[in-house]
Amino acid sequence: MKYVLITGGVVSGLGKGVTASSIGVVLQACGLRVTSIKIDPYLNTDAGTMSPFEHGEVFVLDDGGEVDLDLGNYERFLDVTLTKDNNITTGKIYQSVLDKERKGDYLGKTVQVVPHITDAIKDWIESVAVIPVDGKEGHADVCVIELGGTVGDIESMPFIEALRQLSFSVGPDNFCLIHVSLIPVLGVVGEQKTKPTQHSVRELRALGLTPHLLACRSAQPLLDNTKVKLSQFCHVEAANILNIHDVPNIWHIPLLLRNQNAHHSILKQLNLLSIATPPDLEAWNRRAETFDNLTDSVKIAMVGKYVGLTDSYLSVVKALLHACIACSLKPSIDWIAASDLEDDTARSAPEAHAAAWKSLRNAECVLVPGGFGDRGVCGMILAAKYARKNNVPYLGICLGMQISVIEYARSVLGLEKANSREFDEDTPDPVVIFMPEGSRTHMGSTMRLGSRRTLFQNPDCVTSKLYCNPHYVDERHRHRYEVNPNVIGVLEEAGLKFVGKDETGKRMEVLELPGHPFYVGVQFHPEFKSRPGKPSALFLGLILSARRKLEAYLTRHQMEVDLQFNFNTSASVLRAAFSANVCSYLFRLLRNYIISQLKLRKDIKLSYWSSDPTGTREGIFPYIRKLTWGNDTFESYGIDIRKRGI
Repeated sequence: MKYVLITGGVVSGLGKGVTASSIGVVLQACGLRVTSIKIDPYLNTDAGTMSPFEHGEVFVLDDGGEVDLDLGNYERFLDVTLTKDNNITTGKIYQSVLDKERKGDYLGKTVQVVPHITDAIKDWIESVAVIPVDGKEGHADVCVIELGGTVGDIESMPFIEALRQLSFSVGPDNFCLIHVSLIPVLGVVGEQKTKPTQHSVRELRALGLTPHLLACRSAQPLLDNTKVKLSQFCHVEAANILNIHDVPNIWHIPLLLRNQNAHHSILKQLNLLSIATPPDLEAWNRRAETFDNLTDSVKIAMVGKYVGLTDSYLSVVKALLHACIACSLKPSIDWIAASDLEDDTARSAPEAHAAAWKSLRNAECVLVPGGFGDRGVCGMILAAKYARKNNVPYLGICLGMQISVIEYARSVLGLEKANSREFDEDTPDPVVIFMPEGSRTHMGSTMRLGSRRTLFQNPDCVTSKLYCNPHYVDERHRHRYEVNPNVIGVLEEAGLKFVGKDETGKRMEVLELPGHPFYVGVQFHPEFKSRPGKPSALFLGLILSARRKLEAYLTRHQMEVDLQFNFNTSASVLRAAFSANVCSYLFRLLRNYIISQLKLRKDIKLSYWSSDPTGTREGIFPYIRKLTWGNDTFESYGIDIRKRGI
């Protein structure tokens, strides 16, 4: 295993996560398999109980891990599926060591930071690095490790020592250290200052780690004399000094690294030049240029609790970006503090109240994301009511779905005191209740977390069509309250339809309002699985509806069929883009055709999955697992007709 360690110096918030992700992208573009690990030196076991104002959003993984938002960057950039063990915290390490001590695993020895804590860190890194995260068998070629915080932080010291020992044990050809530092410019002088970076590198070297590359953050490109000075005083070759200056969007960062031959320096240090290929970043280049050239924008009202820090909704923002680019639009997000929409604010801060309502009325669509607690709930209810009554496209996520249920119960059913048990434990009309399996005494890791299956109840619903009509979809969850099953009947009689449920059929997952351009609430968090070039279906639906293009898109998506399947001497082509309304028929037709060919040609062999292994296409078969004819072979974990081809 090869390791690339990313450390930071001078100040926090330099973008180590984006830098680490971009380095992973460049290495992937060279034909290497990449995994990643984020080290957070705080004592919390995970990020689940942290305030979004203090630490940004909590990113949720398939396995239910509540982790740092940087792991979201890794998943989006590298298109991988990480585990909770890919996020190492001081709390996890100390907990594992203390558990061993209580079991007597240390045989009476005095348990110390060195060697027991440092050994636990090394063991954790080495065991997680070999876990496949890209859906393929075997471990990755390179593990990118990001050490949170800055060099010199007292809480980072055990990790620095463990990483020093790791670099020695794996050898110089298997370890590359990249130090991210700041090159400030003083307003008075206008000179790029290298002294902070010099001191940061000196401190890092004093701890036993010498950087092989420097990644220098600056507002403007580094001057040549600045690079010479850094090389001279930081003991780093000038060719290994990278400049990550400000760019229009973060998709330029992998291109920036590629253009400075960062991949060559890293591959040379890791002795991988012989097996790597020239980096192919054409898709990233197109994506970056497309975004830069967009002129038309769509106005989105984001009504939430934590709008004071945009990182609180980082994945939602990224999902909106992915969907907007797919529609050739730029997102123009109006951040509306939910409490500013409330009547109390009209009395205490009338200007803020008026500005909030002006933004809401000017929006082309409304999004209410997840959250906890009763602050701002009344404002969210008002936003949901406005969107429902004025036919403004609306997407409610987690709390946003529960808000829409409360609003509908109050406005349509006439239950004026309808509420969630989370906000009013004594409400006479609890339309949202605490889940029975939850814990009221322990907050950490006690929610319904991770990837869960939602079964669609109606194939003609908008949500199912956006997901290309599967029988089910797997999305990530993070909640401890749910829509009360006892009120589903009266809500549906009044017009609100619950078109997605869990596997028991008792937990509501998706709601829609028939007759509305787009009024959708989901209990899960679709933003966590959105990727560049592969936007979340629901976010795409929201943006399309905002521009009144959803119906045309769904119609075209259902009717667009282009299928060609040819068994010639040794070639086959399958191109398809069609809805599941015809999927089953076409795939059965394809299967029958292959079977008929088997009787005529002895060189055709076929094996297929009995059900969809990718979790997106249950009921459509065959899912081709392996197909060989002549000298050609096609293998797949399952065909996703939107993304794959033979």
